[in-house]
Amino acid sequence: QVQLVESGGGLVEAGGSLRLSCAVSGNIISITYMGWYRQAVGKQRELVATIPSRGTTNYADSVKGRFTISTNNAKNTLYLQMNSLKSEDTAVYYCHARRPSAAGAFDSYWGQGTQVTVSS
Repeated sequence: QVQLVESGGGLVEAGGSLRLSCAVSGNIISITYMGWYRQAVGKQRELVATIPSRGTTNYADSVKGRFTISTNNAKNTLYLQMNSLKSEDTAVYYCHARRPSAAGAFDSYWGQGTQVTVSS
């Protein structure tokens, strides 16, 4: 099992910055992929940024150049640095982790979400 707990959300003015954190615990050594997703009111959940255990990071076009995803050395904390925030970034942000399952598929884990509100 993997547990994910987000923090760092809040209210910020447009143009400001926030850093989200996701504490990862449990069987973290088997995680092959982590990422941040977001869901605005009335919209579907969408990918924000991903970071695989091997390979390069990936960003949604809407956040490229403004957001940065990273982990600490122990890989037990996932970060999302958000700069130049816009009102359209307002959403609940979710931490996500994935690891291979015994059946050859993937086990998927989600945090409870943290609200980010950008005032214009």
